[in-house]
Amino acid sequence: MATTTPATGKNPSARLKVQAFGTFLSNMVMPNIGAFIAWGLITAMFIEVGWLPRYLGIGDSPDSWVAKFGGWGDFDGGGIVGPMIVFLLPLLIGYTGGKMGYGNDAVRGGVVGAIATMGVIVGTDIPMFMGAMIMGPLGGWSMRKVDSIWDGKIEPGFEMLVNNFAAGIWGMVLTIVGFVVMSPVVTWISDRLGEGVNFLVNNSLLPFTSIIIEPAKVLFLNNALNHGVLTPLGTTEASETGKSILFLLEANPAAGAGLLLAIAVFGKGAAKASAPGALLIHFVGGIHEIYFPYVLMKPKLILAMIAGGFTQILVNVIFDSGLRAPAAPGSVLAVYAQTPGGSIVGVTLSIIAGAAATFVVAAILLKFDKSEDAGDELVEATARMEALKGKSSSVASVLTGATATGGPIRSIVFACDAGMGSSAMGASLLRKKVQAAGYGDVTVVNKAIANLSDTFDLVVTHQDLTPRAQQKTPSAVHVSVDNFMASPRYDEIVELLAQRNGASGAVVTDDLAGRHAAPDTLLDPESVQLDVISESRDQAIDRAGRLLMAAGAVDDSYVASMHDREATVSTYMGNLLALPHGTNEAKAGVRRSAIAFVRYPQGVDWNGKQVKFVVGVAAQGDDHLALLSRIAQVFSDESQVARLEEARTTSDVMHVLGAVQPA
Repeated sequence: MATTTPATGKNPSARLKVQAFGTFLSNMVMPNIGAFIAWGLITAMFIEVGWLPRYLGIGDSPDSWVAKFGGWGDFDGGGIVGPMIVFLLPLLIGYTGGKMGYGNDAVRGGVVGAIATMGVIVGTDIPMFMGAMIMGPLGGWSMRKVDSIWDGKIEPGFEMLVNNFAAGIWGMVLTIVGFVVMSPVVTWISDRLGEGVNFLVNNSLLPFTSIIIEPAKVLFLNNALNHGVLTPLGTTEASETGKSILFLLEANPAAGAGLLLAIAVFGKGAAKASAPGALLIHFVGGIHEIYFPYVLMKPKLILAMIAGGFTQILVNVIFDSGLRAPAAPGSVLAVYAQTPGGSIVGVTLSIIAGAAATFVVAAILLKFDKSEDAGDELVEATARMEALKGKSSSVASVLTGATATGGPIRSIVFACDAGMGSSAMGASLLRKKVQAAGYGDVTVVNKAIANLSDTFDLVVTHQDLTPRAQQKTPSAVHVSVDNFMASPRYDEIVELLAQRNGASGAVVTDDLAGRHAAPDTLLDPESVQLDVISESRDQAIDRAGRLLMAAGAVDDSYVASMHDREATVSTYMGNLLALPHGTNEAKAGVRRSAIAFVRYPQGVDWNGKQVKFVVGVAAQGDDHLALLSRIAQVFSDESQVARLEEARTTSDVMHVLGAVQPA
């Protein structure tokens, strides 16, 4: 579950910025690790010193199909190894980065990102992974900006023509920029970084990188170093020499294995009991974060980690070991899968020596430790780890147990900026799921973040508002969502209730509509507009606000606050719905509660997400809750959304929303 632990309330630090940057790079590389592995295995089998020609004697002639497939000799000799690393891998990264840059995982952004990446690929003679990580996101982001220029201004029937030519022309421009401008820049950066690595290697200083890498891993800063520097440089080196030690600096599981083994032998309490299971997950599963809480529990253990990291790198330097491609995840199985024959001895000894060094240092530190029990310390350290990570760990329950993070959950609050639209709708959907699961004793309410108190067991917020909610409710479990209508987090919350509260009781029906009867005047027929031509997000907000003003529900100050609210956090709900409404401070501009409904058949670009239904909300008191509950239920039901798309009259819309015949 995408939960977060209590926050400190401070502004984002340099650590958080580096962590976010590392996560951004990782999100471009990790989805394509399968391609890196495929390339590594093909390299392992078919190159001149690969498994087939060297060990099995298959195709050991330069004229054999193995040699032709593997591309022995220079790149111009053909084969598949060279084209994969030069073209396929960077283009995949550029495509993934373009989708991220455009937003909402848009294929359009991915295509432009890949086109832009091609410019830096052909502009240099090295595998252009760094260039792909720059040009891919730049291509997607800039394409979205270009699209916004004529958003809503294209005549019907010309959308495909304009969109295709826009992507083609802008992709051409970016390709030229990548070839002429970015290729020399990235090549220069790559050369300087390579010189830095060579300096470390030539002066036998590479093992000292463990002083940076090991603490960075525990603080979740390793992604920026690993995917931003080590993987690109390592891949370039592997393409030239067939292997790279850089792939072993961060991924080698030796040090973590030694630490967990030492805790299993010399640890105390819950730490000792959980260490064997954590060792299996770390060493075989490759999930290194499993050992982070043990280090956070006793920070002095970082010395043991540095000792182990130093030792394993030193052994690999001595034996000239390396991997053909990144080992992801950092499992011993993944490491050996990418280990060439000439490095098996060195890699094996590095794992043994690195684990032994960590074990010895950790054993000494633990033997002199005076604390009696590590149970509470481990739980607190796990919480700190999750706080550093920014979300819950999928393996944390191995360390703390299913109930170690807290007692039963009795009160849930769905919070938003104003406590009106999005939180009311989210709470309605979540309440329905919770009660349908039989947890009738669990309350689900909605509030404005400003009105939160630290009395709730679980807080649900939009991901952009979670840090503010954490300041108000530091002791609660926090769940972040980005889609109010169809978020999988709601089902995960029900699963958490099963873990914390035990078996559910009798099913309790949701009687919200009965407790808050919705007046027929909330949605006036004059406040419904159908088949509006696509326009910008801000224009759509203005339109919904003007409809509310025309209904006598708000004044113009409230419409301005609807834009302020959007600037704070998106009112995109999911399932083609946006719910613009004012800030909590703007309630003084509300004369009465009302709803405005606008349908855009061609859609509106809402911060990179498509919206076809814009529902403006103005609220006083609780009389709008029933209709918001009805809206939430409608837009979580695909058949009801289809009815709204097919509605021909205002009456059709009002019947679907339940304003004429309240549910």
